[in-house]
Amino acid sequence: MSAEKDGLNVNHIPFLLEEARGNFGTLVGHVARANPVWRNRAAAVADVVVFRGPQAYITPSLYPSKHEHGKAVPTWNYAVVTVHGVPKFIDDKAWLMSHLRELTNIHEAGQAVPWKIEDAPEEFTLKLAGAIIGVEIPILRIEGKWKTSQNRPHSDKIGVVAGLLDKGDDEAAAMAALVEQHIIA
Repeated sequence: MSAEKDGLNVNHIPFLLEEARGNFGTLVGHVARANPVWRNRAAAVADVVVFRGPQAYITPSLYPSKHEHGKAVPTWNYAVVTVHGVPKFIDDKAWLMSHLRELTNIHEAGQAVPWKIEDAPEEFTLKLAGAIIGVEIPILRIEGKWKTSQNRPHSDKIGVVAGLLDKGDDEAAAMAALVEQHIIA
């Protein structure tokens, strides 16, 4: 999320993390030149990049304590990390091509036959690269927030884990694993 002259703007950008650059690393990505995020800056104000982890609705029916005394309400469990930093935009074709190769290689690595930028005609990729601009965000601050039933009694946490695992989906299972980390035997 960035502060722009007309207000806040939210963009969905794939970032790579360069861990060795800066105190907390540097996020590296790109945006379309047509996207006003790089021209419409309010000032040297930090942007906020959100990395969402698992989340899940928690019904009070999963809590044994609900059946004992009824003092339970629905809630939402979540895990999120926000990264704050002032972006720098990079208008350099060599930088962009290097970034695009790295991004492509990472995301194509699991394919049976990984696609490479060189698989497309050079004039085509250079034309498309001309339609984007690079962005680097040196990380100034990192904040993690989570609500993983840590405020519930032991038996309720066990009920939440079992209920989430019964859902049978990956996100519920990931949240169950986070809740399970807070179960003290």
